[in-house]
Amino acid sequence: MASPTPLKGLELVDCARANAKQGAETAAELCGYGGNLRTFKQELKQACEDMGVTFNELSDLITDQDMLMNMEGEIVAPDTPTQL
Repeated sequence: MASPTPLKGLELVDCARANAKQGAETAAELCGYGGNLRTFKQELKQACEDMGVTFNELSDLITDQDMLMNMEGEIVAPDTPTQL
């Protein structure tokens, strides 16, 4: 769900990180910046600098852990709770 107002600070960084894989346009929209990519990137860069996070582009916010979560694999689990 898109924010009704532009997010700032930690909330902006969290929102941008959560939506980084979907691209800058989608992240800007969901973080409350609509189609204003320039302002979105400026505010995001400032928020990252304030937190001491290096930011050059949106993909900088995607961590190795995020990448591992996308790896496909097989789920191994018992068929029922009694088979634990």
